[in-house]
Amino acid sequence: MLWAFRRALPACYDNAMTDMTHLEEKIAHLTRVVDDLSDIVAAQQKEIELSTRRLAMLMEREASREYDAGGSVPLADQRPPHW
Repeated sequence: MLWAFRRALPACYDNAMTDMTHLEEKIAHLTRVVDDLSDIVAAQQKEIELSTRRLAMLMEREASREYDAGGSVPLADQRPPHW
């Protein structure tokens, strides 16, 4: 019986090493994917911030244009009639 156990031990060890290698490869792949996604999210955040600043500038420009044209309070600062 001890002989059978000693004979089966290397096979278990090989399977464990194969499983361990597979897990290490999977972890490396997932780490790379997470890093890539992090870079994508960071780039999107920069684009959102830039778009937000541009939109704010355009809204200010349009509000000043409306004020210059009509001399009244810009519509963006007025409450809607249903309030």
